[in-house]
Amino acid sequence: MAKKSTEPPLASTVQIGEPGPRVALGVTGCIAAYKAVEVLRGLQKLGASVQVVMTRHATEFVGPLTFQAISGAPVITDMFAATDDPEIKHIQLAGSINLLLVAPATANALAKFAAGIADDFLSTLYISTRAPVLVAPAMNGEMWLHAATRENVARLKARGVEFIDPSDGYLACRTVGPGRLAEPEDIVDRAWEIARSRAAVALTGHSGDLTGEHILISAGPTYEAIDPVRGLTNRSSGRMGYALAEAAAGRGARVTLISGPVALTPPSAVNTINVRSAAEMYSAVMDGLDAATMVIMAAAVADFRPATTADQKIKKDRDGGLTLELERTEDILAAVGRKKAGRTVVGFAAETENVLDNARKKLLEKNADLIVSNDVSRADAGFDVDTNRVALVSRTQVEELPVLSKRDVADRILDAAMKVKPRQASHLAGQPD
Repeated sequence: MAKKSTEPPLASTVQIGEPGPRVALGVTGCIAAYKAVEVLRGLQKLGASVQVVMTRHATEFVGPLTFQAISGAPVITDMFAATDDPEIKHIQLAGSINLLLVAPATANALAKFAAGIADDFLSTLYISTRAPVLVAPAMNGEMWLHAATRENVARLKARGVEFIDPSDGYLACRTVGPGRLAEPEDIVDRAWEIARSRAAVALTGHSGDLTGEHILISAGPTYEAIDPVRGLTNRSSGRMGYALAEAAAGRGARVTLISGPVALTPPSAVNTINVRSAAEMYSAVMDGLDAATMVIMAAAVADFRPATTADQKIKKDRDGGLTLELERTEDILAAVGRKKAGRTVVGFAAETENVLDNARKKLLEKNADLIVSNDVSRADAGFDVDTNRVALVSRTQVEELPVLSKRDVADRILDAAMKVKPRQASHLAGQPD
């Protein structure tokens, strides 16, 4: 398998003159510490400013001078090192970073984080910062699977710490199993996504502007079964809906994400409900509607499903072809529009022709406040790509956006949704239709 390049696409890097996100890279004591050098270089190539923090045991595997030479900044290794700076270093760093990334993270580091033990600079930084925390564990397979480690991981995840789980592979202890540090380029990709998102929020002043909103977001495709092994679905990856959930949570909203089957990790601090079919998505949306002040239907819901589902696998050696009778699925956006009350309702229109005309028609027919329309026949927009090019269609205007990352598009959609908000909807729960 070809090794994935760590070179970033041009649209993902920081532009000249734009401040890059600030990342604290924590390195703990295991043989995988040498891979943190690749993580550091990958983040720097993307435009991040990285401050390396090493535990005492990490310095036994890689010298601080290696990280200092690459990062261009002194490496922090000692909680009580003498300095001319009058500021308390861990507090100063805790308040200035957009992300704390710990890669690799040992079982000992996870245990200290989970228990709130702060006996060195890194553990004290963890307990002091309000920035997102991303952890990439690496350890012996038995240590990773031990009940104590599983409990610590569960506790940290419940607090909003994000994980890039280790993979299976050949370990330093000459065994094969789980515990191998995730690939550095995968760690860099996820860290960059989180840090850049947090930096953008701070730069634009979006932080906290959605506090008080409860946003219900649907994402991904649906799957309509033909038989136990086959079904009807579409190319939606769920990336746009997941980007919306991450952006909304980062701006202070309470978020419920209703997701079809996708290969994505849900954003932290988001209540995720996994569904499979259009009928399941309809039920989940209707169940969560009363508590929502805004609904964003980003999912690509199947319009049709098989009228009947075979109990057993349909054999291909049957005589002749196969004719499927299809029936309409529930129109979720229309159902939300009928129960709109004072909610802000945002729909999506994936089109291949007459894009704006179809979006205007959908806006009126579904009783929506905003339609996000895009031409999914384009290579840089729509399904299964990292960028999107959309038009924001409201009842008073059309705003056509250039090609942007889906995370940037998410913020623009949320901005537009707040502008078309019908009325203050913070006390909708229990109101009649």
